[in-house]
Amino acid sequence: MAEEGLRRLGHSQRNRAQAGFSTGLAVVLNSEDHRTNLPKTHLISSSDDLGSGSIDRALEHVFDLPHKSLHSHKSSINTDFIHSILKRESQRFQLQSSSPSLTREGIIIFDSGHGTETVVIDEASTCGDIRVFKQPLLIESQAVFSSARANACVWKGKWMYEVVLETSGVQQLGWATVSCPFTDHKGVGDAEDSYAFDGRRISKWNKEHHSYGQSWVVGDVIGCCIDLDQDQISFFRNGVSLGVAFDGIRKMEAGFGYYPAVSLSQGERCDLNFGARPFKYPIEGFHPIQYMPTFSDGDKKAFAPDVASYLLQCISRLIRLQSVDLSASSSVDNLRRLKRIAPLEELFGLISLGICQEFFSLVELMSGNVEYICWGPLVSFLFDIFGVKAPHDYASLDMVLDLFLGFNGFETLVEHVIHALGTGCKTAPLVLTDCPFTGSYPYLALACYILRREEMIIQWWKSTDFEFLLEGLLSRMVPNKQDLQYLMPTVWWPGSCETMTSVSHMVQITEALSGAVGKIEEMHRELCRLVIQFVPPVSPPQLTGSVFRTFLQNLIWKNRGADRNVPPPGLSSNSVLVSMYTVILHFLSEGFGMGDVSGWMKGFVNSKGFLHRGGQQSFPVSLFLKADPHRVDFSRLGGSYNHLSKCHPVIDGEVEVVQWEEGCMDDEKTRITHSTKQKPCCCSSSDFEFTKSTHPVRIITRGSRGHCSSIPERSSQVTAECSASGLSEEIVANKPSSSDRPEPDFGYRPIHQLRSVPKSSLLSSGTLQEEELLDAMLLLYYLGLSPNFKQASYYMSHQSQSISLLDETDKQIRSERTCAEHLKRLKEARNVYREDLIDCVRQCAWYRIYLFSRWKQRGMYAACMWIVHLLLVLSKMDSVFIYIPEFYLVALVDCFHALRRSDPPFVSSSIFLQHGLSSFVTFVVTHFNDSRISSADLKDVLLQSITVLVQYKDFLIAFESNEAAVERMPSALLSSFDNRFWIPVTTILLRLCIGSGFGTPKPAESSSIHFQGLLQKVCLQDEELFCTFLNRLFNNLSWTITEFSVSIREMQESYQVQEMQQRKCTVIYDLSCSLARVLEFFTREIPRAFLFGPVTNLRRLTELIIFILNRMTSAADVEFFEMCIRRQHQSIEKVNRAMMLAPLVGMISNLVDASGDPSQVVENDVVEVFASMDCSAALHFGFQYLLDYNWGAVSRAGVSLARLRQLERFTFCLRIRAEREGRSVTNEICDERENEESCCICYSCDADAEFVPCNHRSCIGCITRHLLNNRKCFFCNREVLEVVSKVGSSEKRS
Repeated sequence: MAEEGLRRLGHSQRNRAQAGFSTGLAVVLNSEDHRTNLPKTHLISSSDDLGSGSIDRALEHVFDLPHKSLHSHKSSINTDFIHSILKRESQRFQLQSSSPSLTREGIIIFDSGHGTETVVIDEASTCGDIRVFKQPLLIESQAVFSSARANACVWKGKWMYEVVLETSGVQQLGWATVSCPFTDHKGVGDAEDSYAFDGRRISKWNKEHHSYGQSWVVGDVIGCCIDLDQDQISFFRNGVSLGVAFDGIRKMEAGFGYYPAVSLSQGERCDLNFGARPFKYPIEGFHPIQYMPTFSDGDKKAFAPDVASYLLQCISRLIRLQSVDLSASSSVDNLRRLKRIAPLEELFGLISLGICQEFFSLVELMSGNVEYICWGPLVSFLFDIFGVKAPHDYASLDMVLDLFLGFNGFETLVEHVIHALGTGCKTAPLVLTDCPFTGSYPYLALACYILRREEMIIQWWKSTDFEFLLEGLLSRMVPNKQDLQYLMPTVWWPGSCETMTSVSHMVQITEALSGAVGKIEEMHRELCRLVIQFVPPVSPPQLTGSVFRTFLQNLIWKNRGADRNVPPPGLSSNSVLVSMYTVILHFLSEGFGMGDVSGWMKGFVNSKGFLHRGGQQSFPVSLFLKADPHRVDFSRLGGSYNHLSKCHPVIDGEVEVVQWEEGCMDDEKTRITHSTKQKPCCCSSSDFEFTKSTHPVRIITRGSRGHCSSIPERSSQVTAECSASGLSEEIVANKPSSSDRPEPDFGYRPIHQLRSVPKSSLLSSGTLQEEELLDAMLLLYYLGLSPNFKQASYYMSHQSQSISLLDETDKQIRSERTCAEHLKRLKEARNVYREDLIDCVRQCAWYRIYLFSRWKQRGMYAACMWIVHLLLVLSKMDSVFIYIPEFYLVALVDCFHALRRSDPPFVSSSIFLQHGLSSFVTFVVTHFNDSRISSADLKDVLLQSITVLVQYKDFLIAFESNEAAVERMPSALLSSFDNRFWIPVTTILLRLCIGSGFGTPKPAESSSIHFQGLLQKVCLQDEELFCTFLNRLFNNLSWTITEFSVSIREMQESYQVQEMQQRKCTVIYDLSCSLARVLEFFTREIPRAFLFGPVTNLRRLTELIIFILNRMTSAADVEFFEMCIRRQHQSIEKVNRAMMLAPLVGMISNLVDASGDPSQVVENDVVEVFASMDCSAALHFGFQYLLDYNWGAVSRAGVSLARLRQLERFTFCLRIRAEREGRSVTNEICDERENEESCCICYSCDADAEFVPCNHRSCIGCITRHLLNNRKCFFCNREVLEVVSKVGSSEKRS
């Protein structure tokens, strides 16, 4: 094998000579070709053109010998001569028997089956379930809480070990004595003589926890140090001290010291290094727990890594010497140096052979500790040759690989080298001064070049840890708060007082970091190209891309539970999912960019990216229909795969591939595709046009032939914008459905309505298809990208809020009326707001770099177009639509909103929908009440999307111009107003109708006169639908007002108002106001529903108005009431009683207006119904309150005085009617409400009924309204068995 290495080397040297490198200066008298025959002796001349002894000086340089210590002219140079030099020089690394490195006082390693020199986890000490995820010490907790100690203890000296974080959750890392008890709930740091650091909770633990350190992230290297000379324990994060954590720890006797110990919560994973590998960040003065590997050199020992480093440095110096280019050495000093040290091209093979023989003999001798040599000296040597920054020395690295590949044993080193490079990718932070060649770039660049060698990638693929190692190379470290502070020392935001220098610095920093991230992503793509092109040497032969497909499938299978609230153990790092998503997105959007690829991909090298091709498109729906074990666990739109396969089985061969023409589901007038003159936002220019098909949607069945191209929980974004809905759902979680919801008209359509086409161009099932990559990309987005975009959305929203808070605080500080004490508090608050804002600005800047680069926005937009067209096409095929995985819909919606909210914006909102994504509107309005979608959460995702979009004018215009929205949305909204979806539907209706009520600004930007007219039309045409909707509207408004009343009472009775109580009260109040506004709109648009026909609707409306008036006007403590309904930092101008009182005025005015229409004779008299209510005093007090209310102070838009005069006339009519009937309206209302027997909900009636069995009391009217929607007591939440009411002197049970 050594000869093979030299043959490779000879070929490499010839190439180097042809490239212009210098020839050797030695004169070789033996002319035999060393590439075929290896003589042991080469006679060297002692003089040449450059001077005497140049070969000797060169050898002295290579072997790091003293000057003029060699006299080779007196002997011959052969391998024995080389071995003798190396043997003599290795003696410098021999250790004395008394050396502290060998004696190691103050530590003992117990034999746990691995000898007394290897530190491992002591299985006998383990509590819980700790599994070795990857040898030797990558461990993971399989139990809720697991703890373990190592098999070594220390009682004297300074010691350390390192922990590489594979996850960043709750872990307690530190030291513990053997007496520290481990339980299912207590671990390291939870007892005396037990000390730990937890970066998730940023705390140190010793029986109690105290704030300490920094938050940690995946990839952090935590150094756990104990100084038993100073009795201190300290921790380091990536080599930076976090300070002394514990001082004055108890001293221990010999043999009873402190053990390295860890506690991990479920699913947490870390890699322990006690010294089996070189430390990433060694701390001066601290020793590793495990011995550095040694070997016997005669009667003495030597550290193997030191000897290995020397040998590899000799090779490095030899290669550098061989690479000297005379033509490039213009300096006189350089020429003089060259005369002293001559290049050794002709002797290179002989010298390198001798050195490599020594090195691989050492590797064989240290086979049990070869990991240390690979991770330390060998990787350092490869970087020294290759370089950590571009331009890299590819030629020198080729020489090294040619040389090493000729020796037995190098194959075994490849796995260790790749593992070391992968760990380097995980743990390498971004360093601003090294941009763009920073972070994981050097490790990736070296790995990619090594794996270009067929022998290397085959050896890597044969490894049992191939996929684990590939994940390591795809990992990268994401900075935390302190890292961003280091990377971005100065920040700027719009409106800040920072100088233009700060702006310039921040721009330069973000550009530098963007360049670094771009370089890393470029190397990820290069790595994946190598894997895609690799064809494994197996029988039967595999197709190109099979290895990559297998990796993708296993990655998805492994991470299928990543979206759960409590993820299962064994998940990949989120950065791996992000990296794979980014690679695939670039391949599909920007193309593969490979010129020397296999024939199966050459057809697409110079064409557009898959997502931008347009024209005829196709998708293999067999991806959904087949029982793929990697995918059956994922829920489908129609339910679980197992359920669908039983209830709605697909006939074998029924559908294989579906084809359609891009944009075929869009309105013809507004259609914008890659083939039209007007291009979509993601593709403004076209290279060529596509021929339009006469059959826009076609299906390919099994046995037919067609084309399929091959390769060359709720949306987080919607949730972020509808944050109140989370609590709203909690509030209404136990609220039973008011009625059964009618199913929309979605019958199963026969497949024969769509045209089938041949399947002639379908490739082998073994060929990796671009559609498969798209499918995998969506799943990776769903599992890995969605949390990142959610976090980005949070910081962007929080940044806007922080800027507003800071501006408001600055205004108050500048106010002359601010007292000194208040001014002090304001300045303290300002400092807090400013620090919070600076952190948000840094986080937003990082996410712009990490997630929102321009090409990613372009790809995301094109992916949204592609997927929404696919879903619309498949929605016409019932038997296929129900099999679509849920993550397709969730990823589409989340990606859409992430792109819409991206910073910087991809395009302006005015063209975001119209120029390519108008079909998104079609999809959401068509399917938010689709009976084929079984998950209510998915329907809620679509409804929330509509909720978000209709609040913006530009997007609302897109809804108004969309045929599907105009045709379907009004009736679908009314039919969806049930117990599950009434909150988002209310929000949508409110935003469509805002501006049409009393005291609201006109015209409102997000109101739609068009949809208001459509709603009116639907209500008039479908009276049954409207009656059902109106009944639910009454019930829900009654329920929210009752809940609001109970919440107010609970807060009044509480000793201290809790934040959750106030938040609940605020949310319920907002919901009540929204419902009241919707009801006001329908009294204006559909007054006939109240004034004609049965009087029930008018009577229920009257009861509601009186009930709400009593609640709004009964609070004795006005300030307390205002505090209850206002969120933190909201002013009285934004949240006040007028929000509820104004709709009441509008309802009354609307009905009075309609009653006075001379063209119609109303059947129900509004005055008569109001006058018939048995609460005249409360009614007149409430109306007078409305008339006396200071509307001008709370309504920026002003109010209609005509409406108030109309209310005044209506109140006068009521008073006249009451006096005519002998009812008094002049009693003091406060006397009535101070009565202990009055209902504490409405304050207008006696508490004449009580719940059984809890005996809480209220009036029969309030209880009746409450029981329409809830069977639990609104005071104690107990189940109501019956209601006992008093009728005169008797009791009535119901």
